[in-house]
Amino acid sequence: MRAVESLDDVALFDAVKAADDGSRVLGAIAHAILDGAHPVKAWREYRGLTQDALAEKAGISKAYLSQIETGKRIGVAKTLKALAAALGVTLNEIQP
Repeated sequence: MRAVESLDDVALFDAVKAADDGSRVLGAIAHAILDGAHPVKAWREYRGLTQDALAEKAGISKAYLSQIETGKRIGVAKTLKALAAALGVTLNEIQP
């Protein structure tokens, strides 16, 4: 009976994964944002990137990234697009 349940679980997981259009926010990201983290920081940490690494990938300074993550600066559209691309997410997913 357990083998059948396991196969059902695998089939369900495969179906859910196949139907995923990428529009869902991961629980870890949602919790971090609800706890007050800036979405850029939440995604950066989820991706396992340091500020140095993300800043380099996005072509901005670490100081500028830090200011965005702490809310001291909003970030211009070009910068936010570069951050979204570097994180592999949409622009909407990193906007507070």
